[in-house]
Amino acid sequence: MDRWIEFVRAQSHPVLLFAGVAAVLLLATLISEWLRWRTRERPSAVIANLVARIRAWWVMVLLVGVAFALGRVGMIVLFALVSLFALREFITLAPTRRSDYYALLAAFYLALPLQYWLVYTDWYGLYTLLIPVYAFLLLPILSAVGEDTTRYLERTAKVQWGLMICVFCISHVPALINLKIPGYEGRNLLLVAFLVIVVQSSDVLQYIWGKLCGKRLIAPRLSPSKTVEGFVGGVASATALGAALWWITPFTPWQAAGLALVINLMGFYGGLVMSAIKRDRGIKDWGHMIEGHGGVLDRLDSVCFAAPVFFHLIRYWWV
Repeated sequence: MDRWIEFVRAQSHPVLLFAGVAAVLLLATLISEWLRWRTRERPSAVIANLVARIRAWWVMVLLVGVAFALGRVGMIVLFALVSLFALREFITLAPTRRSDYYALLAAFYLALPLQYWLVYTDWYGLYTLLIPVYAFLLLPILSAVGEDTTRYLERTAKVQWGLMICVFCISHVPALINLKIPGYEGRNLLLVAFLVIVVQSSDVLQYIWGKLCGKRLIAPRLSPSKTVEGFVGGVASATALGAALWWITPFTPWQAAGLALVINLMGFYGGLVMSAIKRDRGIKDWGHMIEGHGGVLDRLDSVCFAAPVFFHLIRYWWV
């Protein structure tokens, strides 16, 4: 009987969480559609973009919901596909030459599937070393075989960095499911939800606070829309949200707040790093796969930097 009660409680958490997310999206949809109706005679680009973003969020939440329903395997497959599309966006915008063919082949068809297979088999000792050690050594060798020295260091660094961000870092999101936390068995999918909701909310809240009271730019040459006020208000608000979501985690409210603060900071600075790369390439967005959101990397740049830190902090302190 006790086990059955515990099972019901465990299943109620995802239902309540998704019900809350759906309610927020429904409210946002009603507001955005009302604003669009009010400005139907004078179309606004800002409102049109808002409507497109909210509709895209419905699609993304639906995909994550399906992955949740499919369980551990569904989540691993989902993020493997996310890594594939993200790596494609990154490499498409990075200059490569014919001599990089074998390195790119190894990145897409060897390192990426092998990384996620190792996550699936929970081979922790290898999936934390495969890309930062073995792939980092192998890829330059494969590029050197072509005997093309033109911008060799720059080319190999870009393939390595693309693998690191798009595959290694993102793979730590489904790897959260493998953590064996005492008293939290069978609920690790909620850690994925906590990470994504808190970090993505931080991005949105930083934007809102910046529009409401932002005056001083924090990094004008990297991201002209980020302000000091937006950063402080957004990170503080998302940290409070993380504390409020402690009930879906194995943490106390203060522990949840502390972890939320860390991943929000990592997400913010990760976004700055990715903005620097985009400025270097002379582009605004990584792609156009998601209407109103740009590419996959435009939505997950902050998650990429937050995920490995979140994973290893939990593994060190709670496992």
